[in-house]
Amino acid sequence: MLWSLVKIVVFVALVAAATLGASYLLEMDGGVRIAMGGIEVNLTPIKAVIAVCLLILAVWLFLLLFGFIIALLRFINGDETALSRYFDRSRERKGYDALREGLLALAAGEGRKAISKAAKAERYDVSPELTTLLTAQAAEEIGDKARAEQAYKKLITNEKTRFVGIRGVMRQKLAAGDTETALALAEKAFALKPGHEEVQDTLLRLQAQKEDWRGARATLKAKLRHGSLPRDVHRRRDAVLALSEAKGVFSEDASIESREAAIEANKLSPDLIPAAVMAAQGYMAQGKKRYATRVLKKAWEAAPHPDLAAAFAEIEPEETPKERLKRFQALTKVNPSHRESRLLLAELEIAAEDFPAARRALGDLVTEDPDARVLTIMAAVERGEGAPDAIVKGWLARAVAAPRGPRWTCENCHQIHASWTPVCVNCGAFDTLAWKSAPAGEFQPGVGTEMLPLIVGQIEPPAPAPSVAEPEPKPDLKDVPPTASTAEAAPEAEEPEDAVIVPAEDSDKDAPEPSKPTPS
Repeated sequence: MLWSLVKIVVFVALVAAATLGASYLLEMDGGVRIAMGGIEVNLTPIKAVIAVCLLILAVWLFLLLFGFIIALLRFINGDETALSRYFDRSRERKGYDALREGLLALAAGEGRKAISKAAKAERYDVSPELTTLLTAQAAEEIGDKARAEQAYKKLITNEKTRFVGIRGVMRQKLAAGDTETALALAEKAFALKPGHEEVQDTLLRLQAQKEDWRGARATLKAKLRHGSLPRDVHRRRDAVLALSEAKGVFSEDASIESREAAIEANKLSPDLIPAAVMAAQGYMAQGKKRYATRVLKKAWEAAPHPDLAAAFAEIEPEETPKERLKRFQALTKVNPSHRESRLLLAELEIAAEDFPAARRALGDLVTEDPDARVLTIMAAVERGEGAPDAIVKGWLARAVAAPRGPRWTCENCHQIHASWTPVCVNCGAFDTLAWKSAPAGEFQPGVGTEMLPLIVGQIEPPAPAPSVAEPEPKPDLKDVPPTASTAEAAPEAEEPEDAVIVPAEDSDKDAPEPSKPTPS
């Protein structure tokens, strides 16, 4: 408000000064006389002032027109001028408007419109890197892989956008299934930006699929160094890679290196079951049974598993069932309430023929968490205790339709694996296998309940019906003379009609042989 007041006061002062000057010039005597070429012009003071102002305006307009003509001539000649800069700014503004509209169209999922706007922005020569990138991403949006790959290759030629281009082509090759080229591109992208998390993960996955465990461990170390992986997760995955490297060395018959790698993997992650098994086997090969026992006990305490029990049994393969039951107390007492410990104890009791103890070891697993293994063990217990075949077959029939129990399951795609592997065979994910129970529908065999009698037989087989002989016609004894043969046939004819006729072959087979007289 104060500034408005100041402007009003200044305006009034200027108007007053102009009015005062004009009145002073009007009252002023004399004038200005201009004589040139026989022409004489007399001007009063006020007219002289107006003439001077008009002259100044005319000179300014002339200079402006002259400058415009010079600029036009330079523009025609191709030199940079204000006129050329004006047109350049206009083109740049139109290009950025097209680029902005293309980005908005790409964000809205309108790939074809984004490509059209990118082409328009490219015609205005506005930021070629951005327009090429917009074209590549819009082509990916509409599924035009050839145009997208061509745009990414164009980005590779520029030093500033080389990483973006390599990453884009790498993703195209991964989508096409060309893992060899994708691995080479991932290595180049990793060399340009070692801290890029997506490139790290892609390179690690491709190296694991190619079984380049040494390179994968280097990539994993880079992830830890750049802070994209927690230290505990790094320790676990490094153990997985060390174990995979040990398996590769073991397959090449280099047992010493494989044992060392397996022991290293077990030290990095004691709860990694395959590493514990391989480390124990390495100790057993060296004759260090005590170290093998300690490794397996530590792993069993962390996560009981059947493979650990199998490796523990290999330590003393020649022992009796009683001795094995006693030695396995080192495992069963470590984690007694665990499901695997109870099943292991039940199997050991069955091997030792102590079936009531096996039943006690199972406890409520039969009702609370029944699977094929639990029900099969229960069938063995019933068989050992002398139960009828119908009961045993009933347990086996339930085992056929029951869930299979824990398996090595990929947590990414839920694929079931027969044995542990560092990389999922289905989705290619690294270190995603876990020992857990998958949903029954994902791995249940295609056997319906109507097929169970064909697999295990009838649960209660019906008793065979006795064969009934057809009645023979009675002979007319009036026409037959009474001989010894007819006298014997008469009582036979009086037998009831439903009597069972035993075949002659069977009667001869079942009849006791006559006793031979012993020599005196």
